[in-house]
Amino acid sequence: MIESNLEGVTLGPLGRTLSRRDGRGPILVVDDEPSLRHAMAVALRIKGYAVETAADGDEAIRWTQDHNPSLIVLDMHMPVLDGWGFAAELRKQGHDVPILVLTTGVSEAATAAEDVGARAYLPKPFGLRDFLDAVVQIKSS
Repeated sequence: MIESNLEGVTLGPLGRTLSRRDGRGPILVVDDEPSLRHAMAVALRIKGYAVETAADGDEAIRWTQDHNPSLIVLDMHMPVLDGWGFAAELRKQGHDVPILVLTTGVSEAATAAEDVGARAYLPKPFGLRDFLDAVVQIKSS
């Protein structure tokens, strides 16, 4: 887990300094699969992004009540509160943050992305290179 100490600077494992690439909030990764959530968070941190994680939509909504993420990576099929419910509640809170949808199958991913107004989608399973490329593309647009 990382901890923020100064605006725009985040300390990672062993005190290594990670910069917030765009000076905005961290990327929020929301996925109920612990190993996938961890892999995505590690890959993003290695690339220098500040990252927070949540295991379901309800946990993510509680976090967004006090924070402003710069991007949300969102699994659609989760217990407690799924991606559709999360996105609806997020918009009710007034957040207009870009979303990258993750779900099984190209057709379902495209439909889910359209349903929640996401900027992009990746069908599961996906490679970390494709994931990072999608993040970079969204963050640079």
